[in-house]
Amino acid sequence: MAVEAASTSSVRSWRTAFLTLRDEVLSHPKGALSILQILHDVILTHSNSLITAAPYLPPHEVVSDLMYLLNVAATTTASGKDPVHAFTQVCHLIHDVNVRVPLDLNSSAWAEMLSLFGKLLELSPGNADKSGALLSNSAAIKAVMDCLETTRHLICLDQRRCSLSENIHLVKFLLHIIIYCHAKSHSSAYSCGDQTCKADSTIRIFDSSLWKVQTTAFTMIGEAFSRVGPSFPMEIWQSVIEVLRKVMDALASKTLLVEDTVLSRFYTSLLNSLHLVLVNWKGSVAEHVAAFVAVLRSFLIYGMTNASLLACHNTNRDQNALKLKQDESTRVDSGRYRPPHLRRGNGSLQKLGAQASNIPSNHDSSAVDLSSSDSDFSDNEGTLKDFGNLQILHSCKARLAAITCIQDLCEADPKGFTAQWMMLLPTSDVLHARKNEATLLSCLLFDPYMKARLASASAIAAMLDGPSSVALQVAEYRESHKCGSYMAFSSSLGQILMQLHTGVLHLIEHEKHTGLLTSSFKILMRLISSTPYSRMPGELLRTVISSLHTRIDGGFPFKSDQTGLLAMAIGCLAAAVSASPSSCQVSEMFQAEISSHPVLRQGGTGVMATLFHHAERVSNPTVSFEALQAIRVVCHNYPNVMFACWIPVSSIVYGFLRSETSEVPSRRETAGSGGGSPGEKVIAAAVKVLDECLRALSGFRGTEDLFGDNLVETPFISDCIRDKKISSAPSYAVESLKLTGDNSKDCPAGSMEWGEAIEKHVALSLCHTSAMIRAASITCFAGITSSVLFSLEKEKQEFVLSSCINAAVSDEAPSVKAAACRAIGVIACFPGIFMSDEVLHKFINATNINTRHHLISVRIPASWAMANICDCLRHRDSEPNVDLVASLSESALQLTKDADKIKSNAVRALGNLSRVIPFSSLNKPDCEVYPSEQHEDGCHHGSLSDSLGNVHLLDRIVQAFLSCITTGNVKVQWNVCHALSNLFLNETLRMQHMDWAPSVYSILLILLRDSSNYKIRIQAAAALAVPCTVLDYGRSFSDVVQGVEHILENLGSDQNLTPSSFKYRVALEKQVTSTMLHLLGLCSNSGHEPLGDFLVKKVSFFEVWFKELCSSLEDMTNHDDNNVKSNSKQKVELIFKAMQSLSQVYEGNNQPAHARRLEKVINLPVFSG
Repeated sequence: MAVEAASTSSVRSWRTAFLTLRDEVLSHPKGALSILQILHDVILTHSNSLITAAPYLPPHEVVSDLMYLLNVAATTTASGKDPVHAFTQVCHLIHDVNVRVPLDLNSSAWAEMLSLFGKLLELSPGNADKSGALLSNSAAIKAVMDCLETTRHLICLDQRRCSLSENIHLVKFLLHIIIYCHAKSHSSAYSCGDQTCKADSTIRIFDSSLWKVQTTAFTMIGEAFSRVGPSFPMEIWQSVIEVLRKVMDALASKTLLVEDTVLSRFYTSLLNSLHLVLVNWKGSVAEHVAAFVAVLRSFLIYGMTNASLLACHNTNRDQNALKLKQDESTRVDSGRYRPPHLRRGNGSLQKLGAQASNIPSNHDSSAVDLSSSDSDFSDNEGTLKDFGNLQILHSCKARLAAITCIQDLCEADPKGFTAQWMMLLPTSDVLHARKNEATLLSCLLFDPYMKARLASASAIAAMLDGPSSVALQVAEYRESHKCGSYMAFSSSLGQILMQLHTGVLHLIEHEKHTGLLTSSFKILMRLISSTPYSRMPGELLRTVISSLHTRIDGGFPFKSDQTGLLAMAIGCLAAAVSASPSSCQVSEMFQAEISSHPVLRQGGTGVMATLFHHAERVSNPTVSFEALQAIRVVCHNYPNVMFACWIPVSSIVYGFLRSETSEVPSRRETAGSGGGSPGEKVIAAAVKVLDECLRALSGFRGTEDLFGDNLVETPFISDCIRDKKISSAPSYAVESLKLTGDNSKDCPAGSMEWGEAIEKHVALSLCHTSAMIRAASITCFAGITSSVLFSLEKEKQEFVLSSCINAAVSDEAPSVKAAACRAIGVIACFPGIFMSDEVLHKFINATNINTRHHLISVRIPASWAMANICDCLRHRDSEPNVDLVASLSESALQLTKDADKIKSNAVRALGNLSRVIPFSSLNKPDCEVYPSEQHEDGCHHGSLSDSLGNVHLLDRIVQAFLSCITTGNVKVQWNVCHALSNLFLNETLRMQHMDWAPSVYSILLILLRDSSNYKIRIQAAAALAVPCTVLDYGRSFSDVVQGVEHILENLGSDQNLTPSSFKYRVALEKQVTSTMLHLLGLCSNSGHEPLGDFLVKKVSFFEVWFKELCSSLEDMTNHDDNNVKSNSKQKVELIFKAMQSLSQVYEGNNQPAHARRLEKVINLPVFSG
């Protein structure tokens, strides 16, 4: 009864107070002073009783009364004598009520409350000169903190209730507070950076409160972005970034960051807020990156300048390393897992509480936050007592937050961040820690806080990823003393890469922390893929491989680390060996290994012996797989090593395959990675090693080029022929292939090994239940050479061919079908194969079947094989079989409607066919389409070839070409240009009789003029130079000449040049020059008057152009190299022919003066030979 009476009395007093307030406000609408007095007497004086009564009232009534109170306080204090005191007391009251009663505000009430809270800042005095003003300011800051805690408490009660609009109002309110506090704190004595300054204690307390308010505000901004960050509008995100930039710029203006607990917490909240804003980026941060990085860099040594701290840190790291070993040895008996913060005894918690109690704070939440902060440490980082005091702890957190922000900036602006590398990464002495200078790499190596080291590793890995890996290709290493006072950007990048290698390899060699080792291997993997080793010191790559080999042989401290870390180490080793181009120093290292241990698996201690050892670990498929991948890379990049590796490779692969013989072979598709103890992925990897080894031994260099395959060879183009890199062929860049082994002189290189592989390995793997392994086995045949194939016994030859055909036709697995088609496409180019009608029929049937497969992954290699077969037909001694050509033509025409990758192969196939199909019946329009035999009228009647060369087929082929030009990608367009060149080379076709000829020439000219891809433009120019006579150009000859001349004249002002096309610019100029000379050489036979007038107008251009060509040849004619002299002679002949033809045109057009101008050029010394 007493409790009920008390509650009733409290409720009555609450309602009486607020009714009285409403009545008095209505009675004194303009009496601000009297209302303030009433507010004080009726409400604020009885705040304790009102707080006690709040829980007994309905929540909506409490909300209504408090909002009314806040409105009254905000509107009346603006004209009062003490504008802050009353308002702050009201804010304290609302805060205390909110702690006891959850206030359920709707969106409009939320916005109104934040707006009224914001008026508190407008009421506070602007100066802090007098003690009274300072105390008033301190009270206002306390009220602001109450406002923040109130809003934060409301959000914590129900985060789902806080909508996007409510968060937008909240962020605007918080930014308003930060701007106010920043202006106050920026001019205060406490933020001067001089920690020894003797300021008044009142000032210091006020400044401390300012920093705490900003800390809370930034924390709440971060929380808002955590809730609805992706949904914030662009203008809100931009406003937050600008405020963060303003605060960060103020920090940059200080000479030193203040190492203080309050400031440390402020820095951490500021940086965490920046992190969450950058993670939810809405626009470009490019203009802010440099400023942010300049400040963040100063945080890398925050808390690290104290020598005693560094000594304490080193001692603690040694103790933690010992603790790691003890934890590992007793982990089995440690019982159920307990989080770190629950494992500590009462002593640690009491010490933590005592430390927290010594820190001045106006809010209970501060102590709560500090006591929970120790749980942020992971199991292996030690407890709070290991760090000595809270200041060290918060300094560590600030560094961690700064490093995280650096990574965020890198990911937000990856292209522009490369310019900040010099600020964040060292160029020298990476292994020497500097007290007043830190980089991300020094944090990775020396920071006492493990999370900061891990964050540094993550940031460095992010910097090495994406666009920066492309920018690093310009890096080159130069000794610092050779760079002088100025170091080029490329040299700086080279120095940084060297220091990164040094630091990361040192860490891998000495570090024992599992997480940090894992991060180090990730960094090294990206570092290897980004470093242009050909522009770095020659021994660098060899050092990387040797360091990794040493660590792999040394092992890792804990059993739980063995598989993961060992697999990552071997993966890094594979990446290093795969670096392109191959390294001479690495090749010498492998040769030295082979020389010291000819049988690598018996007592060998080198890299290859280690890889073979781990490849045989059937009990550990992960490590075995990585080792096999590394061996395969060695086969590819250093094929000269493989003669010493054949025996262990053969033995390992055979061992894996024999372990699967207990399985019943069946033609079913298996899923997953089962298939026996090693796993099908490991066996497939072993078969791929066998494949790569066989390619290296036999000297495989890709699909064998057919003789006479070049369409149009000119001396100008021969200067620009680029070596084509075949990805499926081993790299022989280090040195010429040394085919040394047990092969006899009569036996091609690799023949004996191929024979053994077919008997022991391929026969077993083709019967495997796993489609992955069968596909890998069939892929081996795509690496065989013609010399090896025809050196095998007849039975083995038939086995190779029948295996490919059966796999393409009968196997149900798409991956096997695709591999078989690839092998057929390679083998079909062997002369002994395409001369055989029987084998060719089977190959064509197999490819046609698979070109109709429902999966594109099968149709792509099938169409590629079909294009190769079509190319072979023109090299046969006999006329192509009608049925074969008809079948191939129909399949290719259908495939031109498929995806771009298939379309490009189909166009190539049609181009090859159009070169061999006889179109003689089309040359006279008065002939019948299907005559029976040749008569006196000259038409062909009755030949089967004429039935192929009918107008319908040719029109379909040309229409397919034109369609692909407009709908295909750049690869399709290039192949169309190449196919048209083949079509123009058909000697039975008379282009002047074709209605579609002008359209074809027009499209080629458009591609030559407008295409953004230089390779397409080169091929279009080459196609325009194929026709041999003016008649072949028909009515388009004049247009072609004028179009090519216009392009040649404007090559220097080309607007289509992109960085990727720059390397092809010279080749384009050469090809257009060659095409122009070819066309000019035909002009004298044209007799076309408008063309003659055009050439007369261009006489000045041609005169200058010819002189430049002749000038470029003067040095070549006296060259010592006979090939160069021969090439120069051919160029002179082309130029001479073109000039003579042009001179005849001028003579025919009654322009003898122009002809004499050209004759002066003809009389130059270059033509005297």
